[in-house]
Amino acid sequence: MKEKINSTILELSEKWNKETEEKMDQQIMEMDAEMDVKMSSMESGFNNRLEPIEKALNQQTIAITNLEEIASTKFPTMYSRHSACESINSGATCDQHVFIKGINTYEYRRIVFYFAMERSHPLPVAIRILLALWDIQKVYYPLLAVIGVPINLLTIAILSRKNCGLSKCVTRYLVAMASSDLLVIIIDLILRHIPIVFQFEFISFIPLCNIHAALLFAATDCSVWFTIAFTIDRFVAICCQKLKSKYCTEKASKAILATVTVLSLLKNVSWYFVYTGNYWLLNHPWFCILRNNVQNSPAWGVIEFLHFILTPGVPFILILLLNALTVRHILVANRARRRLRNQNTADRPKDTEMENRRKSIVLLFVISGNFIILWVTFMVFCIWRRLSYWVSMSLSLPFFVREMGFMLQLLSCCTNTCIYAVTQTKFRIQFAQIVKYPFIVFLKFVK
Repeated sequence: MKEKINSTILELSEKWNKETEEKMDQQIMEMDAEMDVKMSSMESGFNNRLEPIEKALNQQTIAITNLEEIASTKFPTMYSRHSACESINSGATCDQHVFIKGINTYEYRRIVFYFAMERSHPLPVAIRILLALWDIQKVYYPLLAVIGVPINLLTIAILSRKNCGLSKCVTRYLVAMASSDLLVIIIDLILRHIPIVFQFEFISFIPLCNIHAALLFAATDCSVWFTIAFTIDRFVAICCQKLKSKYCTEKASKAILATVTVLSLLKNVSWYFVYTGNYWLLNHPWFCILRNNVQNSPAWGVIEFLHFILTPGVPFILILLLNALTVRHILVANRARRRLRNQNTADRPKDTEMENRRKSIVLLFVISGNFIILWVTFMVFCIWRRLSYWVSMSLSLPFFVREMGFMLQLLSCCTNTCIYAVTQTKFRIQFAQIVKYPFIVFLKFVK
């Protein structure tokens, strides 16, 4: 009896285990089928999301290839230096120190990413404008140097003869402005921008960049602040008659010009200690390699910001303010003078005072307006760039704005001669005589 019971229990147990296994297998199969459906759905969704990412990466690869071809073709020296730096340092230090014509590798990658996400591959308009400006600079800068140097030398020679009908005080200021413009053309245009545009490698091996920078910024400051000194002189001569006899003299002008020169040199001595002697050989506001831990220091940010505030930020404000006050004074004085003169007299003599005042004010306004128009682009870019670092501004100006700023700023060093020729009759006569003189000598020699 006991054996039958045990056998029955075993049979029932085997049957239950078999049924349980079958149910478990069935449940597992159902779960596997459900998991396959879910995995298939997830894989399909993942592929749908992955497809645009892969497409964007392919576009980025094509874009990088395009830029690398442009860089290797237009600037082979800088491109090879960039490639060597990345291969040696694995890209660790290249982002801060390696630039391709003023665009560092971080900005380069950001530009690549910008137009790599577009559906078409052409370069953005800003990049195309930048590339066009680089090509224009190869003609523009040498032409500006060829014209600027002799033009400023002629201006200095003509004004130094003191036959232009200008006062000694005004002549002194104009000669100083022409001399400082000549220095800017030599130090900034010929010794900085032209070697960068044509990639003169020998500059990199001359360890004088910090001295070059200090002299360049000092010459630029002199050029700007001599214009301000001239504006103040004309303001005093027209609006402040009591100070005119003391301030508007040749002796006072010499003292003022000497003071401006000394202060400009002292102000820019700091660049010697901020920079190393090595050139960057790139078109950037700071063309020398900075000393260690300078670029990210707060002191560097303050120095750079104050540099552009003092030149030409403050001069802009002074010129606009002084010219506005001068215009107001002239309008009031002219009304009073007309009342005093007998308007009904047919044979009244010519008002020489009004005529001299008109010529002086035209010269002042044209020089001031020329300075503001040609400097404003570079000033806005540099101040905006520094503010964007501090405030994290989302809107950044394109790089071609900086290139245009450089080109217009250097043009301002060559335009004053044209201004004098247009506004001053005696200057035109003297200029024509000097230009004709070599031809007259040549004709006499031939005869």
